[in-house]
Amino acid sequence: MSYSFSKIVSGNFDQAIENVTEELKKEGFGVLTEIDVKATMKKKIDKDMKPYKILGACNPGYAFKAIESENMIGLMLPCNVLVRETNEGKIEVSAIDPVKSMMAVENKDLHGIATEVRAKLSKVIESLN
Repeated sequence: MSYSFSKIVSGNFDQAIENVTEELKKEGFGVLTEIDVKATMKKKIDKDMKPYKILGACNPGYAFKAIESENMIGLMLPCNVLVRETNEGKIEVSAIDPVKSMMAVENKDLHGIATEVRAKLSKVIESLN
């Protein structure tokens, strides 16, 4: 069972970050956090790795609806989008499938919200070149 959707994109790593950020904006998402895992691993444990960034994407309207439906849902927000360089040197962009992640929460009101967010995140990934 896949809990994400992914796509190999053209261009370099920094271009992929810019492109996915722009596509997220088109769907009403902002990037609240950007975690540079590569830099963190080097700094904290002196380990080298390929570029790997986690973008914490949030669509405020949907986040508000989700919080109103389930006040502890903030533990599962924002929606993570991963940009990483593969072992083959390609750039992969992946987004969490919110329907799959929300299955852990027993609240039927979240299903509709998660389905709508899934459609938007899927559109973002598919729109990338």
